[in-house]
Formats: sequence, C-alpha cells, structure tokens
Amino acid sequence: MKDLPLKNIWVLEFCQYLSGPCATLRLADLGARVIKIERPNKGEAGRKLAIENQWVGEDSLLFHTINRNKDSFAADLNDPKDREWVDKLIAKADVLIHNFRPGTMEKKGLDYASVKKLNRSIIYASISGYGEEGPWKNKPGQDLLIQSLSGLAYTTGNKQDNPVPFGLGLGDYLCGNQAVQGILAALIRKKRTGQGAKLELSLLESAVDFQFELFTTYFQSKRVPIRSSVNNAHTLLSAPYGIYKTADGYLAVAMMPLQRLNRAIDCVALAGFTEAEAFTKRDEIKCVLTHHFKTNTTAHWLERSQPHDLWMAPVMNWDQLRSTQTYRQLQVEQHVALNGGKTLTTTRCPIRMDGTVVHAAKPAPAVGEQTDVIKAELSRK
Repeated sequence: MKDLPLKNIWVLEFCQYLSGPCATLRLADLGARVIKIERPNKGEAGRKLAIENQWVGEDSLLFHTINRNKDSFAADLNDPKDREWVDKLIAKADVLIHNFRPGTMEKKGLDYASVKKLNRSIIYASISGYGEEGPWKNKPGQDLLIQSLSGLAYTTGNKQDNPVPFGLGLGDYLCGNQAVQGILAALIRKKRTGQGAKLELSLLESAVDFQFELFTTYFQSKRVPIRSSVNNAHTLLSAPYGIYKTADGYLAVAMMPLQRLNRAIDCVALAGFTEAEAFTKRDEIKCVLTHHFKTNTTAHWLERSQPHDLWMAPVMNWDQLRSTQTYRQLQVEQHVALNGGKTLTTTRCPIRMDGTVVHAAKPAPAVGEQTDVIKAELSRK
C-alpha cells in the first residue's frame, strides 16, 4: 500500500531484544519509518539471541523476525561527532522509544528532559521491567521472570502441576503492543494540540493487565484462583471448559450448558449433574468427560456437535493449521527478500487496511546499513 496511515512518521528505536523492537515492527508495518540506533559493528544485543539455533547470515532468525522493514543507523553515543548526528535525528523524529533499564538513557543524556530540549513535541516511550522507580527497578526485565513474578505461570497447567509458563515471550509481545497503543494515542493528541508525551510502560504492569479477569475476581473474592485438577484451561470457568484427549487426537471444549453438551455426546454419567454443579463439582465432571471423549475420534465428536452449534474445535499443530482453507484464505504468511536472492517466510501484520493485506518485504537491516543515506537526508536544507 502506498498511503499507510503512519507515512512520514519518523520513529527512533533505541531498543534491544523483544519488547521495544516488537512495538516498532508494528509501527513500521503501519507505514512509519523506523530507524534503529545501533552500536557500530556489533549492533543491538538481539542480533545474537538465537531461537532453535537458527541464523540468517550472522544475525539470529529472531532478529530478522521482528526487525524487518526498518533502517539501521550506526552511532557511538560516546563519540561527539556521532552524537551530533543522533541529536539531528531526535530533532526530526516524531517518536523515540527505548527499553533499557532505568538510568541507562540518563547516563547517555537521552532521558526525556534532555531529549525534549531538542524536540519539544517528541513522543518519548520507555519500556522497563518493573517501572522507573522502586526496589525492583534494576532487576532484569526478562520474559520468563516476568511470567513467574506476575503470577501468570500459575494460570496454566493443572492444579497438581508445577507453574507452567507460556511457551513464548508473551510479556514482551504484550508490552510492545501496549506501547503501540500509547504511541498512537499520543500521535493523535500531537496532531490536535502539538503537544508531545512521555509514555512509561513496564513488562510487569502489562502482565498484570493481561490477567485483568483473574485479578478483578481475586480483588472481590480475596481468594487466589485455583486451577482445575483435570483439563485446566481457565481457572475461573466451570466444566466442561478444557482440552480433552480423544481416540486419535485432542478436542477443545469451550463454555456451554452441561445438558446441551450431553444431548450431543450422549454421556450417561454426565446426565446426573446439574448446571449449578458445573462449578462446585468441576473436576468430577471433567473426569467423566475425560473418560467419555476417549471412546471415539475427534471427527466423531465434532460431527455430533454440529447440529447443536456447540463451541468445540480440534486441537491442531501448525502443519494441520496450514493445510486448512481458512488459513490459506487469510494469507497470514509473507516473504521477506534477503541478500543473494533468498527469501525468508514469516508472518505479516495482522491488520487489513481498507480491505488490503499489509505486506512488507523489506528485510531486517545490517548494522548501519542506512547510516550514509540518513546522513545525506539530514544534510539537505
């Protein structure tokens, strides 16, 4: 698309690893020009954070996944000449975002007060682990630690299981996307009033916000939510909510009245339970369903459920998902062009704009790849 909504918006990214680069990836997808300010030669630390030991050239596959469609400007912030160029960039930028520990940007003279002297209307977004102040401010803001400290790891798995974290950097992605929300809101206000903004986010606050249902319930009941002993999928929901093994796979069963479910699956043992017992005898009911669903295939139970319009679905792996017509129709994959004529398959921006899928084939930059081009742009009068 030629006219994406953030066209001509300049974003300076002083970020590493996941949360900040995840935020600027979405801004870039929506049309912003994102310029990564990186250390000469080495670049940002995320270039060496590998997933499954997969690499694209000298950089990790993970780096390429969340840094496509961006420019890289190499600058030593301790070098006066490089710093002069960075200051020129700040004066031109609409947004600056960083995700370093509190105090790091202050040491470089790039705190909000200093940056505001160069650009009064800049939108300055900072992502920390635990906030700018307080006893945890210097603790490492790493995703697994955030999931553990926030209580999130106690929402997954069954009651008797050890705490189970999500199998991905959930806290980083959540906080990055919330940063995008704040930046977009600040850009709207800036357009209306000319006023900039200082936005502060933390991984811990994002992880707590993600659990708003659980926390709100906990505040009222004064009780920590208890996971089901059997087929836990949501600590606050009654039976039959969960994932059940079938004769040949797994079946996801969402919320529904017990006897409506029973009209579809014809389980004799389930007939003896009332709707009120869906909460009070949650584990007992789930045990009954566990044994019953094992007696036939996933396809059988889905076929039985269709006339009753029940919320049920097969549990798929990615190979199975990609083979479906719906997945192909949604066009969620895109190809990024790499050097040497190679391509990288990744996911696209999930937003459609005016009915059009947003694709961005530009690959992640090499360290300082656009430095000279950007300097030339800044030098023009």
